[in-house]
Amino acid sequence: MSPTGLAIIYIIIWWVVFFAILPIDVDRIKSVKVDGEDPGSPENPKMWKKFIYCTVITTILFIIIYSLMKFEYLNLRNIIN
Repeated sequence: MSPTGLAIIYIIIWWVVFFAILPIDVDRIKSVKVDGEDPGSPENPKMWKKFIYCTVITTILFIIIYSLMKFEYLNLRNIIN
């Protein structure tokens, strides 16, 4: 598979994992209320922590998928045709 195809697969996996991880570890109880702010929004969404977890999980999944494709256990061209 070409580097462009591999990059696209990695990016798609990253976004799916990111949106799956996003609601985890969110505290919705706020100490200070601000007018005009959504009352359900988190005070500290911990985005850097989620970004790092997402990247690590995506890299592990990508290595597994790439290994399966390299050793012909998962052949995307045969699945499409």
